[in-house]
Amino acid sequence: MGQVIPPDSTESGEDNEARKSSGKNGWAAELWDWVKTIAIAFVIMVLLNMFVFNLSMVKGESMQPTLVASERLFINKVVYRFGEPKHGDVIVLKDPSDGPDRKDFLVKRIVGLPGDTVEVKDQKLYVNGTAVEEDYTNVPIEDPGFEPVKLEEGRYFVMGDNRHLGKSKDSRMFGSVKESDIVGRAEFIFWPLSEIKKL
Repeated sequence: MGQVIPPDSTESGEDNEARKSSGKNGWAAELWDWVKTIAIAFVIMVLLNMFVFNLSMVKGESMQPTLVASERLFINKVVYRFGEPKHGDVIVLKDPSDGPDRKDFLVKRIVGLPGDTVEVKDQKLYVNGTAVEEDYTNVPIEDPGFEPVKLEEGRYFVMGDNRHLGKSKDSRMFGSVKESDIVGRAEFIFWPLSEIKKL
């Protein structure tokens, strides 16, 4: 009669253990891949946020009617490495003022460039002696006027679009701002979706 050879229980046990070990290692490797991917993505986002762009939320009413509180802005932080700020640019800058109402950052519009002479009289903005047509605001300047200010090299004059009395803290209060204080240019509103537009 033929002899029946029983299965090698030792080898079978080793195979089972190997499969279990392989399964554990595969799961751990997949988890590690996910952790690495998330970590790399996080580092890239941090670097982009530091050097390339920023997402900012509007606070206050100083830029009405162009911007209103809680709108979100896309800030281009590299644009001025390849070009100079221009009249009408909406920018984010470090607050150069002192005192208890100092903010970390402000959103304002550039109205004066280095070499310009800026003046407010008769409720209108003048740059180099010419009245500026400000189609981005809908009221005359209610704050008191000021004598002509000649901007030095590397200095900019900024104002908020809200021209109602006392509604904007800007260069009329803290003077011209240094180019190094400009964080970037606000390119567009991206939230809420109903208000998406280029600035």
